[in-house]
Amino acid sequence: MSVQFVLDDWKKGKFKPYYWIEGDEPFFIDQVINYAEHHLLSPEEAGFNLHVLYGKDTLAAQLINICKQYPMFGERQVVILKEAQHLKDVDELASYFENPQPTTLLVVGCKEKKLDKRTKAGKIISKNGELITTKKVYENQLPTMVNKMAEDLGFTIEQKALHLLVDHVGNDLGRLHNEIEKLRVNIKGRDQITAADIETFIGISKDFNAFELQDALASKDLAKCIRIIQYFEANPKAGPIQLILPTLFGYFSKIYKLHGIGNTSDSVLRPLFFNNPVAMQQAKEAYRNYSIKELEKIFLLLEYYNLRSIGVNDQGTADADLLKELVCKIIQS
Repeated sequence: MSVQFVLDDWKKGKFKPYYWIEGDEPFFIDQVINYAEHHLLSPEEAGFNLHVLYGKDTLAAQLINICKQYPMFGERQVVILKEAQHLKDVDELASYFENPQPTTLLVVGCKEKKLDKRTKAGKIISKNGELITTKKVYENQLPTMVNKMAEDLGFTIEQKALHLLVDHVGNDLGRLHNEIEKLRVNIKGRDQITAADIETFIGISKDFNAFELQDALASKDLAKCIRIIQYFEANPKAGPIQLILPTLFGYFSKIYKLHGIGNTSDSVLRPLFFNNPVAMQQAKEAYRNYSIKELEKIFLLLEYYNLRSIGVNDQGTADADLLKELVCKIIQS
């Protein structure tokens, strides 16, 4: 069962005695925990029947005692254990999982760790409860995820805005959700998020940003690279070097991977470039323009200029000047 199925069941009033949510994607774990904490009980009921605990501060015996309590002035109590990866005596919960209190709904969030299914508790949860293991979202799934986040808040998002946001933030689902929430608060009287909104409220330029620079490098357009860097110089928040260098490293790493695969077919490019046809076409151009040896030299240049940007072997050269040097050397590589 997925996180969405659990939430859908809860909205329909369908509950199991306990849920164990674990895995590599904290956004999904937080999504379930937050819904349980804020939506399963009314504010009046929550005052008596909501218990929120943390793994590092809780023993299994304490959790069991709370779970065995009866609800007050309501049909169920909700018990939430956050950060269960820090709970040291998990296996002692086995007795409760074998015979759970029917009027208690226990929700456990366990980040960056998975329950050992060979233990007694693991076997019982797998058999009788609801065990959900979350996974990181693949890059090619991000546009669909962002569209869904926007739809859940009553918005649509235009394609250019979508790709600006995904390219800038990457697969940090929590941050993506926070940025869309920020847009929801700031957009008035409209139900579509535009590229202009991304620029105004998030600070990602639709004209000159890190991704425009990487595209100019892909085509070895030095004049455009310099214009973009001059824009960054005049608008420091639009392209800080601390953002530019990791973005370029990530981009050229993908081009390097294409050389390893040995082709640039659409089926190869789609998962790497978010199914964005423009980005896919530019990647083909970069693949043609940069050999494996040139890319290896670029990685060394990026590391060198990263060190200079933090003051190693550098006497305070302006970020814009460092970037100008860097793009010249990349294009001449």
